[in-house]
Amino acid sequence: QKCLLLMSLLRFRLYLQHVNIPHCNRYVKMLDAWLGEVVLVIQSQRNSYHARRAGQRKVEILQQAAKLGQGAPVVLLLHELSEFDGDWSILPALPHLSATYGQSASWFFFIEEETRVTLSALLHVLNRYPKWFLGKRLHDKEASIIHHYAFSEDPCSFGYPDPAAGWALSTPLLHRCVQYEPLKSDFSIDLKHEIALFIWEEGNGPKLTAVPEFCTEARDDDCASTFTTYLPNCGDPVSEKDVFVAVKTCAKFHSERVPVVKATWEKDAAFLEYYSDVTDASIPTINLGVPNTERGHCGKTFAILRRFLSQAVPRADWLLIVDDDTLVSLPRLRRLLRCYNPKEAVSLGEKYGYGLVQNGYSYTTGGGGMVLSRVAVSRLVSSGCGCFSDDAPDDMVLGRCFTSMGVPITHSPLFHQARPDDYSETLISSQQAVSFHKHWNIDPVAVYKHWLQDTHPRDEL
Repeated sequence: QKCLLLMSLLRFRLYLQHVNIPHCNRYVKMLDAWLGEVVLVIQSQRNSYHARRAGQRKVEILQQAAKLGQGAPVVLLLHELSEFDGDWSILPALPHLSATYGQSASWFFFIEEETRVTLSALLHVLNRYPKWFLGKRLHDKEASIIHHYAFSEDPCSFGYPDPAAGWALSTPLLHRCVQYEPLKSDFSIDLKHEIALFIWEEGNGPKLTAVPEFCTEARDDDCASTFTTYLPNCGDPVSEKDVFVAVKTCAKFHSERVPVVKATWEKDAAFLEYYSDVTDASIPTINLGVPNTERGHCGKTFAILRRFLSQAVPRADWLLIVDDDTLVSLPRLRRLLRCYNPKEAVSLGEKYGYGLVQNGYSYTTGGGGMVLSRVAVSRLVSSGCGCFSDDAPDDMVLGRCFTSMGVPITHSPLFHQARPDDYSETLISSQQAVSFHKHWNIDPVAVYKHWLQDTHPRDEL
């Protein structure tokens, strides 16, 4: 009955603006209060493209609210909440949200920059469900390394929200979360799962309530949210010659991993070099004079950065650094790169964080592929920031350096540090993935053909 009343009032609201009926103003004020008690948080990023898209989404939401004539909800851009780049992981931002908006808001609704919201339907949902933790439910089919093998006995039992559909947190629960102890792990790897795990609080807090009205694909019924794409159409793909590809390998993987690259995605690269600890003319590989290390590879990566800026290789706007067991769709990457300005310092890939609750730093995880603009590489090399040892973790060192330089780490969920089986099939089936990583217990060629090779080839520049 409450929901029917709300929807009736929403439809009647515009009429009430044009007539003067005694006592009806109290209904108008009630609608205004409901909309005014919702804080929408757009999970924006500092990169200029993402900040612009998030700003456009904010304008669209406010314009929609104006047409409803219900006053304006609070719409926040996550990257503007503070100077700390780690707010993307949500947990560091909760105390600020609680302190600033917790007295006036009833709900906080988090969306991606490409998530569209129907405000009237959203109000319907928020007044219909218990005031806790709402979202489109995802779950693991099997225990996943990216979730630290949580709930290994029954992975399907634990749900976490699809960020593309949006997820809602009630104010009482947000206040309660602020009192929780921080997550035990120093690493922020998969935001959506870690948020759900944090809220669940080892069984003392609520699990996610599945809400069918939070949608990714548009339906004919009452979706409160829908999603466009993580691979937007920003124009023609950048040229093949605009992307230089660096593949890190070593002698023991020349016969095992390199043939997979050659059989799958190497053909889509105009400029590609293999960097190893030995020179092998049959591949061919290039020895940068840096000894192979069992972990880290920081020395090798910084040697690649210096070579990219030298006259030894063709000049390109973008550098892609991958491992020899990374699978990549270069055509999709080139489509994605059209959205970014190569004249800016850009670090793009799958974003991880280290010690973010303790004011740490973010980085692009190496296995999924690290994409750097020439400007970013030039600034990094000239900054003097570098490895403390050749076997230091290269991706984390780059992240620490870029953070100290004020260069934002830009996230795309199309890059994947792990295998397809380590992610929700519902989630990755709706994406056009750019990369996956690791050959363990899979047929990498089959994975490439299924997940990364486009069925209908596009015209190439």
